[in-house]
Amino acid sequence: MSEPLASVRRAGPRGMIAVRCDLGDRALRSVATGVTGLDFPEALEAKCVGEKGLCWMSPDELLVMVPHAEVAEARQRIEAALEGMHALVADVSDMRAVFFVEGSGVRDVLAKVSPADTRAAALLPGRFRRTRIGQVAGAFWLRDGESAEILCFRSVGSYVERLFIAAAEGPPLDRN
Repeated sequence: MSEPLASVRRAGPRGMIAVRCDLGDRALRSVATGVTGLDFPEALEAKCVGEKGLCWMSPDELLVMVPHAEVAEARQRIEAALEGMHALVADVSDMRAVFFVEGSGVRDVLAKVSPADTRAAALLPGRFRRTRIGQVAGAFWLRDGESAEILCFRSVGSYVERLFIAAAEGPPLDRN
């Protein structure tokens, strides 16, 4: 049997806060960058370091990621900063599962389970992609050239994990 294309591992609990509002608002940008210490993402971007991250989910939705133990404080800070605005701030930590796919074959593994274009010219590190993973909704981004982070609903986490493991154990794609 040949060497796997990449390794797949489930991350531990991650604090995740969904924020729905005007992403151009200065108060949101200030509190989000203050909570994470990261630059605010542009459309279709993820800015992540360690367990902290800011992910552009849609034109009016931001996902703020922090260590699980910090989610309550971060949520309170965000709610306080957005008080009086038309906004929704929700702790979604328990509804999502997080995985890492790491190794030189990460692009092949992603391509096997998603219709997204994973070629180097189309999927740059930090580029956020909401897509289908097998038969379910999910999202991923490259942290670097050999490491991807994947989000899916926790209810389908086991399915997604098995799908990625099977893709990683198979042969590389013929991209000719």
